[in-house]
Amino acid sequence: MSKPRVLVARKTFDDIVDRLRPHFEVEVNDSDLGWSQDELIRRLQGKAGAYIAGGDRIDAALLDACPELKAVCTMAVGYNNIDVPACTARGVVVTNAPDVLTETTADFGFALMMATARRITESEHFLRRGEWKQWSVTMFAGADIHGATLGVLGMGRIGAAIARRGHLGFGMPVLYHNRSRLPADQEAPLGARWVEKDELLRRVDHLIIVVPYSASSHHLIGQRELRLMKKTATLVNIARGGVVDDAALAAELKAGTLAAAGLDVFEGEPTVHPDLLACENVVLTPHIASATIATRRAMSDLAVDNLIAALTGGVPPTALNPEVLKG
Repeated sequence: MSKPRVLVARKTFDDIVDRLRPHFEVEVNDSDLGWSQDELIRRLQGKAGAYIAGGDRIDAALLDACPELKAVCTMAVGYNNIDVPACTARGVVVTNAPDVLTETTADFGFALMMATARRITESEHFLRRGEWKQWSVTMFAGADIHGATLGVLGMGRIGAAIARRGHLGFGMPVLYHNRSRLPADQEAPLGARWVEKDELLRRVDHLIIVVPYSASSHHLIGQRELRLMKKTATLVNIARGGVVDDAALAAELKAGTLAAAGLDVFEGEPTVHPDLLACENVVLTPHIASATIATRRAMSDLAVDNLIAALTGGVPPTALNPEVLKG
């Protein structure tokens, strides 16, 4: 009997891919470049399973063109690139990779906030251009982190880990906004207090955005919201591109109505809005918040665990639509 066929749509760790081979015939994208949608559909013909990353789009049209597909397993925690209801309707199980990247992503979010507040990128560029000729009292004077008010927009696993770092490590009062308030016994260890979104924006010194992307969170932070913030405040986005209106953000940074921003995600990435590239007071990184070897290996391992379980009669550890497995 021939083995089921699976596609690994992004280059990853060879030894982790090798875990699939006893169970499946495996086709691997050996390039770091993602395929076009047409090429992804072509490659998925006859495949029972797909290992994907955050940039690979699984929609109804692809599913209809690939009727043998039974499992879609992403190595990312976010899954806005996957039409989960369409998968469920067609009996395709979908999995993601939560938890394994929480602490690493929180580390990076905090690092990005600190680099933004202390103007690290801006001052390094100044130094590299050979413009540092003398010291002055106000040269690249930024904002303190310790004791400043930290705002977290989206208090899920990563948001809570960021709040914990701020509260315990830097003595920061923590305000947060979520669709639902955390129970008091979860708020207390984080030193966190729930407030309405507009109050959050008005009061914080440093805002970190960690909400999932959806139609309802598209441009959750636009011109109106940015103008509610203090002129001395900073904004960090490690959520998803599209949660922040990048054009509006660039305009406020240029106008000086916001002190600085740190961005790891962008609308239409890998393209970055040219107005952001022209801003000195923004730290830009290429979607690397989870990028440590240990964490990326853990994400890949979990995607493989899910794929093996989904196609060999097991229970995937992190299924997003487990009801499919009961059908």
